[in-house]
Amino acid sequence: MHRRFLLAGLALALVAAGISPAAASESAETTVRPVRSCADLVRSYDVPDARTRVASAVVVPATATDPEHCAVKGTIEPNIGFELKLPTTTYRGRYLQYGCGGFCGAVMFFGQVFPECGPAFGDAAVAATDDGHEAPPEYVFDTKWAANNQQARDDYFFRAPHALSKVSKRIISVFYGAEPRKSYFSGCSNGGREALLLAQRYPHDFDGIIAGAPAFTYTGLIGYQAWLARNVIPQDKIVLLHGAVMKACDGLDGLVDGQLEDPRLCKFDPGSLAGQLTPDEIERARRLYAGPADHGVRLYPGGQAYGSELSWSSWIHPSPQFGEAIAAGLADNALKHLVYPIGKPHSSLATFEFTVREFRRLVPETVKANAMSLDLREFRRSGGKLIIWHGAGDQAIPVEGTLDYWQRLTGGRTPDWARLFVVPSIWHCQGGDTLTDFDPFKELVSWVEGGQAPHRVIATGRDAAGNVVRTRPVFPYPLRAKYDGSGSVDDAANFVAAPGFGFSDRIRWAGEDLYHRPGPVAP
Repeated sequence: MHRRFLLAGLALALVAAGISPAAASESAETTVRPVRSCADLVRSYDVPDARTRVASAVVVPATATDPEHCAVKGTIEPNIGFELKLPTTTYRGRYLQYGCGGFCGAVMFFGQVFPECGPAFGDAAVAATDDGHEAPPEYVFDTKWAANNQQARDDYFFRAPHALSKVSKRIISVFYGAEPRKSYFSGCSNGGREALLLAQRYPHDFDGIIAGAPAFTYTGLIGYQAWLARNVIPQDKIVLLHGAVMKACDGLDGLVDGQLEDPRLCKFDPGSLAGQLTPDEIERARRLYAGPADHGVRLYPGGQAYGSELSWSSWIHPSPQFGEAIAAGLADNALKHLVYPIGKPHSSLATFEFTVREFRRLVPETVKANAMSLDLREFRRSGGKLIIWHGAGDQAIPVEGTLDYWQRLTGGRTPDWARLFVVPSIWHCQGGDTLTDFDPFKELVSWVEGGQAPHRVIATGRDAAGNVVRTRPVFPYPLRAKYDGSGSVDDAANFVAAPGFGFSDRIRWAGEDLYHRPGPVAP
């Protein structure tokens, strides 16, 4: 009797958290214990086209944030480094693989390494990879590894995440006696690109995929970083610009709350600040909002969002952490060593030309990295579920590109296997003026394992001390959150779903043909 009441209470709690009782019950009853010792994993694995050597496997005691787990480190031939963390007492058959950011070069576990995806903490095995090369710790923008090494490029462009999925599942089957029951992938930025690429080119690798702020068009994005780096505005003028934008546009969405629900409502002209901005600064600001173009032909499907100005500082100005501006470091190193075919003339931040001709010179190599294919039929047929999300205030990868992709993928409809969430205020992957954090992983698990498609995800805003100061529901695009007229605007409970603002999301730009260039696939 006591056990029955406990299970009933657990079911009610899980429904409130958005996890179906059926999925939770299955998860709660199927804790899987290892059938091998951790040390037994140190050996070679003859995974087809991904031969692997595990160099170390040690048991790591539980901490306040991590369960006890077997920490595995190894290399997939020829040079893909990876780490796999296998819970020893809490595993329930789930596998979560994380994407890699920037140019990678190090194994990156983003956010909470062991997610809370079910009734217990740490019930998933997790893994990440360096994408096939090691970057010097002192210079994260290094791309010299790619200058004359096509294999290293291909591992980074499209092979490493797929290879790791095969290897991790093999090692999991050895350690626990069976492959994972469900497999998930989550990444943001370059990791978001990898997420879309996996759904497009490797549709059977993962049951559920989260693509955050995806760098899906490598062809256009490198030139966009150069555009940002070539239109720098002084820090004090950025603050001035942001204040003027918010004063002019904050209420256009129907609520003055310190954030723009849809920055496209704003039509602010930096020229109104003549006398406070120099003529050159005004033109630079206009170029940043507009995005790069060549005689009216857009070279990227978007520009800097109104309201995102405060985030520009960390992207276009040098920072003590990196020693240079992020946009400049990404653009210069990619143009020098990575995005033109080996043996062909390269470029640099100083010499890059914002022309259609130069855009087309990037295509032969970058099409390998692009995640632009609109053909996800096999992923859908396999039962895969996809969540794409993007911050409306993203200073690095404009949200318009994701909206353009989504419009072409879905025709403006909401399919039964995919959702898009556009999160007001949030900058690139995290941080923001008001909202700062967004993680739909629990909703994805509930969808994959319980059949409950997410009807909303709660975004959180935290202050500098980490305290929650705002919550806000985010509804599947094109729906938006609308204040119900009572209570605090910082409480998600006081908002309801409402129709979007009716913008046309399809954008004419130089890379439209690339949506039909799927790119190479590794075995």
